[in-house]
Amino acid sequence: MNSQTNPSTRRRRTVRLTVGIALATATGLLGLTACDDSDRKSAAGDGRSDAAATSAAAPSATARDGRESSAAGTRSAKLARLLWTGDSIGEVEAPALQAAMRANGTEFKSMAAAGAGGVIGEVAEPTWEQLPKELGSFKPNVVVYQITTYDWGKPEEQHASYERLVKTVTDAGAELVIVSAPPFRIDDFHKPHEAEIKSAPKSARDVADKHPGKVRYLDAAALWGTDGAAAKAHRSSDGIHSCQQGSAAFAQWLGKELGKQYSFTPAAVDRWATGSWTGDKVYGRLGCK
Repeated sequence: MNSQTNPSTRRRRTVRLTVGIALATATGLLGLTACDDSDRKSAAGDGRSDAAATSAAAPSATARDGRESSAAGTRSAKLARLLWTGDSIGEVEAPALQAAMRANGTEFKSMAAAGAGGVIGEVAEPTWEQLPKELGSFKPNVVVYQITTYDWGKPEEQHASYERLVKTVTDAGAELVIVSAPPFRIDDFHKPHEAEIKSAPKSARDVADKHPGKVRYLDAAALWGTDGAAAKAHRSSDGIHSCQQGSAAFAQWLGKELGKQYSFTPAAVDRWATGSWTGDKVYGRLGCK
């Protein structure tokens, strides 16, 4: 049996992911436990009854509800349904995004696809065919488009295509968020289009700036940096796509950015980061461990 699809291997991956992503959360919980222990010792040593000590040490219902509410996040009516689109990079980020969005009460659907997802040139034909259908049936409040590795063309072509995307989305009553692609290795396939890949984010930002209140642009370099070979870029061995750890990091970052834009608090990462999505087949194809 292929080790990439072996259930026990997936469980090991999940354990590793749990340790990596939830470290900060675990540290916080350890700190809280230490404080509770200190409170109990203080209560026991100052002559108060056991009942009083227990009452002092145990958080009130209000405090517990506050912590649980904080972990669960808050919902946003403006982000009740999110449609995610992009290419294969977006496809491997989608499982983590779905887990993160659903943990916050947001319906999520992805139309990101390998070899497709762009909005420029012939490769964009499937997008222009599928997007209006998804807008009509899923009825998202927000469409998040991640710039693809196929957004080739001169700046004027990029501008025209992003303007078409804006019109298609906003005419359907949704808002558009454009997010830059993570840095990735420019291989032989992408090399002839390197200049176009580099110009796409500026073209998208220019278009977004023309439509305040309807279109937002997010620069993912705040998360990844600009070097696809750097450790924080979290690329898989192919230098282009992310594994579970990188996808979770992106989902957490995007959730926070959307929270700023749409006034809600994202669900805590430990509520979704170690779910069944970590065993999705897209990661097996990449050889993620």
